[in-house]
Amino acid sequence: MAHINLLPWRERLREERKREFFTILVGVVIISAGVLFLVDRYFNGEIDVQISRNDFVRAEIAILDERVAEINQLRQQKEDIRSRMNVITDLQGTRPVIVRIFDELVNTLPDGVYYESLVRVDNTISIEGTAESYLRITELLRRLDDSEWFQDSDLDAISAVDLGADTLSQAFTFTLSLSLQLATQQEEV
Repeated sequence: MAHINLLPWRERLREERKREFFTILVGVVIISAGVLFLVDRYFNGEIDVQISRNDFVRAEIAILDERVAEINQLRQQKEDIRSRMNVITDLQGTRPVIVRIFDELVNTLPDGVYYESLVRVDNTISIEGTAESYLRITELLRRLDDSEWFQDSDLDAISAVDLGADTLSQAFTFTLSLSLQLATQQEEV
């Protein structure tokens, strides 16, 4: 059989396949790099869009926080004004009541009884005074109990005081307390 040398042909075929492989490999690398570049650009673009959205949301949140702070400040001012208005309304409402209380104290005071001290704490009045006789104090308590403005009059202390050696009479000092009936009386005023 004749000897045919196929080695150079195989060698060329191998070289050609090697070149095709490297060409395909370079093409795949270039295409992969292009795809990777495009994917990277796409995701970077999406990240930039999301960052800009987040910045917008943060800016809007800051604006809303300022508005909430203003609203809270306005609410506080509103509450302050309301409390001042309530104080003024209470003062205006109780102004005629104080006058009526003193008027009623004068109207219930019998002859021969004198008030020396009046102290009001909330709805309780403590009275210290002097009377010419025990009967005058009894009359005062009866009148206070009959009054529409007072209730629960209570005689706390009573003592006899000598007026001096030249007079034969005695005076009585007393301390009493009573409560006000403001709820029903304010409705009438």
